Amino acid sequence: MDNSWLGLEGKSVVVTGGASGIGYAIAAEFLVDGANVTVCDIAPTAPEFDAKTGQFQYVITDVTDKNSVDAMIAKVVDTYGSVDVIVNNAGICIPRLLVDEGNQYELDEEIWDRVMNVNVKGVFLCAQAAARQMVKQGKGVIINMSSEGAPEGSEGQSVYSASKSAINSLTRSWAKELGRKGIRVVAVAPGIMEATALRSPAYEKALAYTRGITVEQLRKGYVNTSSIPLGRDGKLSEVANTTAFLASERSGYIHGVTIAIGGGKTRG
Repeated sequence: MDNSWLGLEGKSVVVTGGASGIGYAIAAEFLVDGANVTVCDIAPTAPEFDAKTGQFQYVITDVTDKNSVDAMIAKVVDTYGSVDVIVNNAGICIPRLLVDEGNQYELDEEIWDRVMNVNVKGVFLCAQAAARQMVKQGKGVIINMSSEGAPEGSEGQSVYSASKSAINSLTRSWAKELGRKGIRVVAVAPGIMEATALRSPAYEKALAYTRGITVEQLRKGYVNTSSIPLGRDGKLSEVANTTAFLASERSGYIHGVTIAIGGGKTRG
């Protein structure tokens, strides 16, 4: 598909958590669109992309560490001269119950801090470092990764849902602060997505336990799309396409909102 209409050729784009999953799909889309992409992740090995027209670099980055984030942004500017877009995608989900009488999967301070540090502090540090450069440029786009679990809540995933609610609030607040400086801030909230490598056996075991079902029952639930009006799960490419659109001037008046990518799924 010819995506030149997006006008992303030569743009400097940062994607955190881009070595796998949704982040990988987003990075791949930007490369096809001709952007110069910096993928940041804690994975020791750089990801490979089958087809790309833009330039690519990989920077091992701990989004919870300010020095690591600042060094990454400095490298992006040194390599490409600017930070035009940052996609704050890096995030983790560790299923836990507020109270677990069996004491196997009860939420504790360690898990709380791990999830909040990556999902909230990491977004804050990356957005701030990128925004400092964008203010100098007088333009830029910050795209934060939220989740449908933010407004809905999610059994066994309370701290994750809370962290994504924080992302929605930060997005609105930063939009009010940065809009006058030529910087747009938006968020995307994916719903039920196709499987990725992040859906590990350990994750499935914990989530099934917190919901009082077996792993087999949990997996059957993945294909139950009765609550989704479109009748199917989402594709990673659909999140990537939406993200690329929001990064482009084609969406130049979309600001301070969270875009749901969930096939119309609601409580009703």
